[in-house]
Amino acid sequence: MGRKLLLEHINVPGINTFDVYRSKGGYASVEKALKMAPNDIVEEVKKSGLRGRGGAGFPTGMKWSFLAKPEGVARYLVCNADESEPGTFKDRYLMTYIPHLLIEGMIVSSFALGANTSYIYVRGEMMPQIRILEKAIAEAKNKGFLGKNILGSGYDLELYVQPGGGAYICGEETALLESLEGKRGNPRIKPPFPAIAGLYGCPTVVNNVESIAAVVPIINEGGEEYAKLGIGRSTGTKLISAGGNVKKPGVYEIDLGLPVEEFLYSDEYCGGIANGKRLKAVVAGGSSVPILPANLFLKTANGEARLMSYESLADGGFVSGTMLGSGGFIAYDEDQCIVRNTWNFTRFYHHESCGQCSPCREGTGWMEKVLHRLEYGHGKMSDMDLLVDVSKKIEGNTICPLGDAAAWPVASAIRHFRDEFEWHVTNPGEATKRNFGLAHYADPLPKVETKVA
Repeated sequence: MGRKLLLEHINVPGINTFDVYRSKGGYASVEKALKMAPNDIVEEVKKSGLRGRGGAGFPTGMKWSFLAKPEGVARYLVCNADESEPGTFKDRYLMTYIPHLLIEGMIVSSFALGANTSYIYVRGEMMPQIRILEKAIAEAKNKGFLGKNILGSGYDLELYVQPGGGAYICGEETALLESLEGKRGNPRIKPPFPAIAGLYGCPTVVNNVESIAAVVPIINEGGEEYAKLGIGRSTGTKLISAGGNVKKPGVYEIDLGLPVEEFLYSDEYCGGIANGKRLKAVVAGGSSVPILPANLFLKTANGEARLMSYESLADGGFVSGTMLGSGGFIAYDEDQCIVRNTWNFTRFYHHESCGQCSPCREGTGWMEKVLHRLEYGHGKMSDMDLLVDVSKKIEGNTICPLGDAAAWPVASAIRHFRDEFEWHVTNPGEATKRNFGLAHYADPLPKVETKVA
């Protein structure tokens, strides 16, 4: 069993309150950090090897070190809690059940960055979580951990919760900053990057909820100790939102480097595929990452066991690999229709495109229309090549990564499940039936043995 750095006390009654959280060692990292030099905190985060847990996986300490520090200019820390990636719900889980962990991480991170005003930008639909955070902030402030002269250190910090407008595009950091400033959430052209000119034109760091929460154990235990967990450049623990056709959906904290087979089939985690079905495919990191069939998900291209790490899941590139992304783990059993699921993802991206870039605005619409006609028995054999061509014209040609996020699932689904797309064309009457299995495959996927570690 791996270590639980973030979820260790998640089931303690009352852990969402200051007093119970404090009794379990809460806010110790604040007391320690306030006695350190801000640059030393940044160095500890660098030593930890922590990578952004929101999807991109960029080294957090390096991102912090880019922050400009001009004299007399305010700096900001903004927490990206606009969790909108289909299949991902781990940040909402943290905010709901252990909000003080995020607030503690915000205080330490703000002090390290020299920010005296910080924001938690929460997806607008998460009103219960917004109220929970506001209550927790009030508790922390009442106990002297926020406001003026925190714990007599001379450091001041005001922390605010800002509800978002409920737009997926505001998960992109510059669109988030536009929204936070009260404008339409359109991504900005970069450079300048937020570290130079972010919120209100001032140097700004934007980090994900889980990334900021992970700063707490890093400071408590030290960056080098944190880096001992995980594997290679995938250090520490990671929260995974497990869903789809697994026996035990939920949020799990794993040591990075855990074999994917153990995560999927062990009783400690997902417990295997529900209803005795076979595994057909997996979306490993949220809807924006390439889908993989079961055989490629469990083993890399050279036959090695695939691991839950940034490097192992990416092994093989986009031909036979995928991405850890935000950790939105969706398993499909043998009865799931890949065409229907791909169409559903594309409907989402077409709806959520801000429309600023024509390749994304128009391309997502075309992909939705073509996938709709394939799913409902009106497709043509040329449609698969058309979808691949459209996805290529979107990828890499937009201001923000939403275009790539929309293109990758479509291209990978056709790459790995082209025969299923073609089956929808050759069997138009059957194509609208929902739960068809693997019978139409000339070479069905091999049976996956259930193994419990």
